[in-house]
This record gives sequence, structure tokens and C-alpha cells, in this order.
Amino acid sequence: MKLTQAQLAKYMDHTMLKPEATAEMIDKTVAEARKYNTASVCINPYWVKRVHEGLAGTDINTCTVIGFPLGATSTESKVFETKQAIEDGADEVDMVINIGELKGGNDDAVVADIKAVADATHEKGKVLKVIIENALLTDEEKTRASKLTVKGGADFVKTSTGFSTSGAKVEDVKIMREAVGPDFKIKAAGGIHSLQEAYDMIEAGANRLGVSASVQILEEAAQQ
Repeated sequence: MKLTQAQLAKYMDHTMLKPEATAEMIDKTVAEARKYNTASVCINPYWVKRVHEGLAGTDINTCTVIGFPLGATSTESKVFETKQAIEDGADEVDMVINIGELKGGNDDAVVADIKAVADATHEKGKVLKVIIENALLTDEEKTRASKLTVKGGADFVKTSTGFSTSGAKVEDVKIMREAVGPDFKIKAAGGIHSLQEAYDMIEAGANRLGVSASVQILEEAAQQ
């Protein structure tokens, strides 16, 4: 696989989710995204307004996270957080599923949680990605979570928060692709640090990459 720097940039959600992120760090992330024209900038909800304003005049989306990073907040909280984020300027929201309910076999609760956030997101014409946190799941649970994400009406299923025991793995992207079929979108996130790792995720079936090392990877792409 070989993509131009510009093509690869449009796979990337340029990410700054560190809890210690300052306004200066957020502004630097926005400036980098503008320089390389990434797909989005992904930040915690507090920073949505600032990022949305910083991306004015570009086609770069503002992406934020919901119920992050544990997924164990109430559905009502996730819906409120989603609506507030969209009001503040979010174009895309990445929510974490209720991992405990998935592992406990309560699929109806998982779907209801996703659907409530999907409805709030789509009501405003925005995009929902659902984080299933593969590091905590068996292969059977990864498959089931991916299928429940489709059933809940989301737009993407996403591998990881980047805050658990491991991030995206090629094997997991393949499992997710098999579960959701050829057309549903997949985001791989967490631990993608090199051009080869980015290519491996895309070849496995990822449509989007959540990356904090975007600059390093895109500079590597420019030199290939």
C-alpha cells in the first residue's frame, strides 16, 4: 500500500485526549491538523468550542468523546453530553459502550445505550463512532459488540479509547470487518505510531485512524 501524504491525512482523526492537555497543546493540535488537512481533530468535550473555532474555514471536522474512557456513565448522561458537544460545534462523537453490560450478556442494554446516542447525533446530522474497547473483550465479544454497534444505528465501530491495556490491533480490525460486513465503517485507534502500522490498519479494513502521532506518520509518508 502507498498513499500520498494528503490521502493518508484524510484517514486521520488527529487526537489530543490527554487529561493534562492545556489550551496551548490544543491549539498546537489544531495548527497541525490545519497544516496537514486531517479528517478531524479529536479532543475531550471541554475543548470542543475552542477547536471548532480554530478549524473555521476548513473542511476538518471537530470530533469529541462521550462517556469516555470507561463507558460506564448513564445513557442519559451520554445523551446530554452528546447534545452539548454538538451545540458547541462537534461534527463527530466517539462514544464508549457500556462494557460491563456487554460482558454480562445484556445486549439489549448495550443497543439501547448506542441507539439513544445515535438518535441524538443523527438528529443534528452528525456522525457517531462507537468504541468497544477491544483490549477488554474476547474475540466473541468483539464480534458481538461490532454487530450491536450496527444494530444500534451508529456510523462507525471503533477499536479502542487508547486508555486501556492496549490499543488497536490488526487482528481486531479483521474481526470487526468480518462482523460488520464490507460497507460499515471502522476506526482503529490507540498505539498507531508508524506509517507501516497505519497502512496495516487500513489494509485490515479501517476507514479512519485515531492517531496522536499524526505528524510523525505523515512526515514519514512524505518521504516514501
